[in-house]
Amino acid sequence: MAASSGNLTIHRYKRSNQGFVEDLGNGVALTLMLVPGGEFWMGAAEDEPDSQDSERPRHLVQMSRFLMGRYPVTQAQWKAVTGLEKEEIDLNPDPSRFKGDHRPVEQVSWFEAVEFCQRLSAQTSREYGLPSEAEWEYACRAGAETPYHFGEKITTEIVNYYDNDSKREYRGETTPVNYFGVANALGLCDMHGNVDEWCQDHWHENYKEAPTHGIAWLTSNQNTIRILRGGSWYTEPRACRSAARYNSSPDNRSYNFGFRVVCRAPGTLP
Repeated sequence: MAASSGNLTIHRYKRSNQGFVEDLGNGVALTLMLVPGGEFWMGAAEDEPDSQDSERPRHLVQMSRFLMGRYPVTQAQWKAVTGLEKEEIDLNPDPSRFKGDHRPVEQVSWFEAVEFCQRLSAQTSREYGLPSEAEWEYACRAGAETPYHFGEKITTEIVNYYDNDSKREYRGETTPVNYFGVANALGLCDMHGNVDEWCQDHWHENYKEAPTHGIAWLTSNQNTIRILRGGSWYTEPRACRSAARYNSSPDNRSYNFGFRVVCRAPGTLP
C-alpha cells in the first residue's frame, strides 16, 4: 500500500521476523525481535543533510546477534517490573507525565532504566540491558543507509516529532507505541520519534577510535554523561535520524526520555 504526503510517498510492506515474548505477569508482556548478526556503516556520511561532526567518522562495525524490544518500554511494562525485588535503587512505579499503559514510560533516568534491566534479568535469568549505541543504530537502520529506516524524509503521518510547519500536526505529547502501525524490516517500531532512548555508552565527541564490534564504548567514570538516540515528540526531524546522537547526565529525567531493552543471549531463550 502506498500513500502520498506532499513530496513523500509512503510505502507499506508486510514482513516477518523471529521474536520472543517475555511474560511479565498480569496480562503484561514484553515482545522482542531478533536482530541477526552482520555488519553496517555506523554514522552519517559527510553529505547527509542535517548531520553533525559528532556522527563521524563513518565506520564499519561488526555485530553479533541479539534481541531488542519491539517498542520502547511501556508504562504497563514499567509498572510490572518495578513491582519486582529491588536490585540497587528504588523505582517510581508511575513516573510519566503523559499517562497511558500503552504509552512509553518517560521521566526515567539512565540509572533507573538500568535498574529496570537488572530487575528483569534477575526475574527471568536472562541477560537484559540497555542497547549499546552501535546496537541501537544497527537495529534502527535494519539494513538501510538512508537518514531514516524508511527513506530520506519523515512526516507526522508516520512519526511523532516536532514539526514547525504549521500545516502538519504537532501532537505535543507521546503517542501509544505502534500508534502509526509502521515498523522497520526487523519489526521494530517507534525507532524514530516518540521518546529519546537511553543507550549504554558514555558520550564521546565523535567516533575517532570507536569500537568496531558493536560493544558499548565506556570510560572508567560511571557518572559520565550517556547517550540518547532516536529523537522524540519534542524534537525536530534532524534529531530523529538514524545517525543522530545526543547526550544527558545519567541522573536526568525528562518527559521525552525513555528506553528500550536488549537481550544479548538469544540462544538461552526457550
